[in-house]
Amino acid sequence: MAVAEGLLLEPDGRCSCRWHGGIPEYQDYHHREWGRPTADDTRLFEKICLEGFQSGLSWLTILRKREAFRRGFAGFDAERVAGFGPADVERLLGDAGIVRHRGKIESVINNARRVLDLRAEAGSLAAFVWRYEPGPADRPRRLDLATLMAMPKTVESTALSKDLRKRGWSFVGPTTIYAFMQAVGIVNDHIEGCWCRAGCEADRAAFARPA
Repeated sequence: MAVAEGLLLEPDGRCSCRWHGGIPEYQDYHHREWGRPTADDTRLFEKICLEGFQSGLSWLTILRKREAFRRGFAGFDAERVAGFGPADVERLLGDAGIVRHRGKIESVINNARRVLDLRAEAGSLAAFVWRYEPGPADRPRRLDLATLMAMPKTVESTALSKDLRKRGWSFVGPTTIYAFMQAVGIVNDHIEGCWCRAGCEADRAAFARPA
């Protein structure tokens, strides 16, 4: 069976995006989570933070440390993290289970405080970020690997990045934000031929966008 570029043939005969490489936890993340829409502020905040930590590393590295990150950052509850102080920074710098980068740790605390500001302004983090969902006319007509690789950032991710940075967020560059948008279903970037693509489209069609 010929398999299109960017796809991986799985043992059950279905094809999926090649990037998970068949690694069990990575494959499970691809199948069950990546591209599925969510309006849960905690999960959205977690994903922005972890994408920031991922910069310069593989996502698999971060995925394998995710439970340690959740323990260290109070489950990414923005209200709790917003109250972290210098002692928490030092505690996290001593936590071998996470990526120990002072700037990124301090960024999470800063961004948690910015989440609280956004909730006061927009009602929720979800309501704010989903404003930047591109319309159908702004998406590729056919998403193959070459098309996907040619857009590490988009007009919408650049605009959302700019808006967040204007509000004091850090580690939220356009490429980081596009990876976030892909992960939380603001866009569906499972390529054509991946069996998850149709399911993500169905989930997006049924999803109630936050007001």
